[in-house]
Amino acid sequence: MPKGDHLGEFELIVMLALVRLGENAYGKRIWEEIESRTGRSVLIAAVYAALERLERKGYVSSWVGEPTPKRGGRAKRYFQIERAGRVALKESRKMLASMFAGLDPILGKF
Repeated sequence: MPKGDHLGEFELIVMLALVRLGENAYGKRIWEEIESRTGRSVLIAAVYAALERLERKGYVSSWVGEPTPKRGGRAKRYFQIERAGRVALKESRKMLASMFAGLDPILGKF
């Protein structure tokens, strides 16, 4: 993976939330998934900024759903992972596994 194409920590977390949410991945749900799974307080603006970066990299695409009366006629913007994003996730997982390999005895001391 060329430099600049790697996933940062927060981008990785956002991508994993997208995988978990599947077809129901839109801003607020992604934000809720991240906060509930990580226990971190996250600004929703940070989620959208990461999604925009991921879209520029070609890892994620988005589309606007139908407006709904429940949302005052506003539409939700949905996100999905593209093939390049899946490859980036697999590469990140492989890299992290390689870095963690053999460290259990050392990390167990902390």
